[in-house]
Amino acid sequence: MWNKTKAAALLGIEYPILQGPFGGNLSTVELTATVSNAGGLGGYGAYTLMPEEIIAIDQQLKAATNKPYNINLWVSDQDIPVGGLTDACYEEAKQLFQPYFDELGIPVPPKPAPFQSRFENQVDVLLHLRPAVFSFMFGIPSATILEQCRKLGIITIGAATTLDEAIVLEQAEVDLIIASGFEAGGHRPSFLASAETSITGSFVFLQQLKEKIKTPIIAAGGIANGRGVAAALALGASAAQIGTAFLACEESNATVVHREALFSDVAKYTTLSRAYTGRLGRGITSRIAKEVAGKEKQLLPFPLQTQFMASLRKAALDQEKHDMVLFWGGQIAPVLKHRKATALMQSILEETTAYFNELKS
Repeated sequence: MWNKTKAAALLGIEYPILQGPFGGNLSTVELTATVSNAGGLGGYGAYTLMPEEIIAIDQQLKAATNKPYNINLWVSDQDIPVGGLTDACYEEAKQLFQPYFDELGIPVPPKPAPFQSRFENQVDVLLHLRPAVFSFMFGIPSATILEQCRKLGIITIGAATTLDEAIVLEQAEVDLIIASGFEAGGHRPSFLASAETSITGSFVFLQQLKEKIKTPIIAAGGIANGRGVAAALALGASAAQIGTAFLACEESNATVVHREALFSDVAKYTTLSRAYTGRLGRGITSRIAKEVAGKEKQLLPFPLQTQFMASLRKAALDQEKHDMVLFWGGQIAPVLKHRKATALMQSILEETTAYFNELKS
């Protein structure tokens, strides 16, 4: 059977289908548990949460499923210079975005307060909670943390956007590696080179990794149905991670407007932009993303740009000026069909099975 892969065995799941863990308050216990209960691996993006919030979420997940699930963190969760955000940097961003705040009739927010990394405290809690799977982005945890995970029986998954990153992850002895193709929605989790130079497509990337590394590969980017899963497995992946298709389901915490956008004609047009968070990410093309392109030096560093844009995003949503909002989504969005996670999982499994059965006939 196609589902009997090394990744599925390592993760303790029936089907090698992972739900992408969404950060920025887009994950839900319901979606994560639904995917895990259906035999896949649900994922919860926790990088914005305080340790006590992660504890609460984990308790809810344990109550909602007795199957494995994944908690995701960001190893590098800020890009702020050592000296902190300067007044000059803030003034440049203010000047760039002032017209948009004026258009919405709201004030430009003050200079963001200093930000302290949460990763170490988050990991301490995670090791105590001992989820079945710990996935991470934007770097690699220390050798000490990875060794603790091994001792505790926590499966580790690192994300790569280039062959170099995958090789470094393999050298760190992570259990599985996500091959994040540039088609994927959300942030590009690059950590060795700039995200703008780390944009290999999924099909090429999978073949590169299959030739050069032995660690099981999880394909991500441009997959939303059984045909995509079958293609990923044929190219050497041991599992497939699906993001945009699950984000569009009612069980996610995406707004109704966001979900509807993913099913609309505008989903045909996506772009990679730093305008909304300070880090490069793919979403449905917005007016601001287009107009700010080429002016990235005037943006605040992550996550201060996210804080700076929060009131603008809220006002744009409240005033239904949706062309000013970047709704996260990948290039595969135009093929989406399902609005319920259970129906999506069932369809993926049926299509993948049918494909491999046809090969035998």
